[in-house]
Amino acid sequence: MKYASQGVARVYFIGALLLFIVQVLFGLLAGAVYAMPNFLAETLPFNILRMVHTNALVVWLLMGFFGAAYYLVPEEAERDIESPMLAYVQFALLMVGALASVGGYLMGIHGGREFLEQPLWVKWAIVVVAGIFLYNIGMTILKGRRTAITSVLLLGMVGVAVFWLFAIWNPENIAVDKLYWWYVIHLWVEGVWELIMASILAFLVIKMTGVDREVVEKWLYAIVGLALFSGLLGTGHHYYWIGAPGYWQPIGSFFSTLEIAPFFAMVVFAFTMVWRGRRDHPNRAALLWSLGCTVGAFFGAGVWGFLHTLHWVNYYSHGTQITAAHAHLAFYGAYAMINLAVITYAMPYLRGLQPYNQVLNMWSFWITTSAVVFMAVTLTFGGVVQVHLQRVMGMTYMEVQEQLTLFYWMRFGSGAFVLLGALLFVWAVLGPAREERPASMSTAPQPAE
Repeated sequence: MKYASQGVARVYFIGALLLFIVQVLFGLLAGAVYAMPNFLAETLPFNILRMVHTNALVVWLLMGFFGAAYYLVPEEAERDIESPMLAYVQFALLMVGALASVGGYLMGIHGGREFLEQPLWVKWAIVVVAGIFLYNIGMTILKGRRTAITSVLLLGMVGVAVFWLFAIWNPENIAVDKLYWWYVIHLWVEGVWELIMASILAFLVIKMTGVDREVVEKWLYAIVGLALFSGLLGTGHHYYWIGAPGYWQPIGSFFSTLEIAPFFAMVVFAFTMVWRGRRDHPNRAALLWSLGCTVGAFFGAGVWGFLHTLHWVNYYSHGTQITAAHAHLAFYGAYAMINLAVITYAMPYLRGLQPYNQVLNMWSFWITTSAVVFMAVTLTFGGVVQVHLQRVMGMTYMEVQEQLTLFYWMRFGSGAFVLLGALLFVWAVLGPAREERPASMSTAPQPAE
């Protein structure tokens, strides 16, 4: 590490990986309920399993973003974090809030709003967490060197904090509630989170390829412009059937179709930079996760999102397993993979070791990615069957569910491999260090500097 305060990132990464395993485990249990409807029915109802699964997902991704920021901002700003102590306080608040929420969910205590089930005090605690983070990172950037990477990252984090405020407001009118509910759910994942993802990816590309910073920054600004232009009004594809004005159907269809553009630009950017730069960086696993992230995001968020974003298609497909296929592949490809990439890159430096367990880490990549892709394809086919039987032929929901049992068993099997891959990843980055390098690596690993 260049700066001692970068060590703060380590606790964030460990906390993120802990919640990552919780998220995958509860997702697997929820998948078992699809295949065996009475599984855990009396002990842990499906709505609780799903609640823990989705909330753990959001929190571990945020925790990974915070850790990535605390790692990369000092190097970009060329100075230590403003207050490492505040960063640890922020982590404690976030982890206590997350564990308290999960404990409440397991006891049936929750707010009932999908994704935003946290108790009110936890939501306010997250506001405090966001305030601490913005102060810490903002002062670090303002007092140090300013770069495009830190500027875009800070803009994304400000957006996270601002749009989170809509999670606290709970309108009585359900149509109004859903209208602003999407400000958190959609504008996070298809708006400001894209900025965070792009800035982290740009940092990793510079570090691992040696491409000139000016070239990377031009790409970064182009990607950010595309993301904001398409993502903000693209929110309209969630307004089709919630009682919003009808003009959202053409607006949502047009702009959400354009949301594929920034993800495609990320693919071209990452592969172009690797091609133009050096390709002998010792941490090949981090490079694999970084490139895989762009491809996964393009197909999961871009292609699978486009499949049912047009309103005349979405009329039939919304709320089916096609939506689930898109959600799983998009979240994994866009945000889980960028977090796993930066963790893979940073942990050797945080632990003061050479790049380690490379082969095991890359096995984790291929097992987890293959399983998620298989899951998405399976759910897509299951969703097409569901649309035809339920929305076209008019069969009842439960009658159709019986016809999808084979797809649900396939989804459960792929989920088991996702858990295996996640455990392998955690062992690769946190377990005993072994000096391993792929046969294709042309140069020996170098000590961390």
